[in-house]
Amino acid sequence: MACRLFHWSQSQYKAHTSELLDISASIIQGSVVGPASYVVNAADLTTVTVGNVIFKYADDTYLVIPASSVSSGATELDHVDRWAERNNLRLNRPKSSEIIFTDGMRMCKSTNDLPPAPIQDIRCVTSIKILGITITNHLSVGDHVRDVISKCAQSLYALKLLRNHSMCDYSLRHVYKVVILSKLLHASPAWWGFTSAADKQRL
Repeated sequence: MACRLFHWSQSQYKAHTSELLDISASIIQGSVVGPASYVVNAADLTTVTVGNVIFKYADDTYLVIPASSVSSGATELDHVDRWAERNNLRLNRPKSSEIIFTDGMRMCKSTNDLPPAPIQDIRCVTSIKILGITITNHLSVGDHVRDVISKCAQSLYALKLLRNHSMCDYSLRHVYKVVILSKLLHASPAWWGFTSAADKQRL
């Protein structure tokens, strides 16, 4: 989802400058004012049901609906659709997904414990990547740990090559911190509590 922002753009080719044109939607990627512009433009996107929470990171938006109001999902998405239309945008439903977090150790005891029916045009997934962290519908980060270990193994091989080409230990430590340690520690306070003893040992 992009946010509405007005820019004026012109291009130059062989000393000829084009006329100024309005850009009526989106934010230029990498621009200095991009983050602030997004905050301003998305400030009025809120939930309509008490208890529901919305989180906005760059062009990713997450709507969290507690079990007490699971039936409000369709209403919330309709509200997002109307907000997008007012701001010259469109909710891309095929690129949107829904994940239902459940307690895998507890069986459903009544119909009230059953997950709600899927929302039209929104695919239901069993795992989701949020800001680089993969988490499953049972609050497991095993997939994330496996992904991190795989990436770090590739980087370790690169470090071995650098050492074989006589890179000094001081430089190797810096490369290790930037390339490997940063992957291991990325957002670790958010997911470390969900790791199993086996995953911790692997890390």
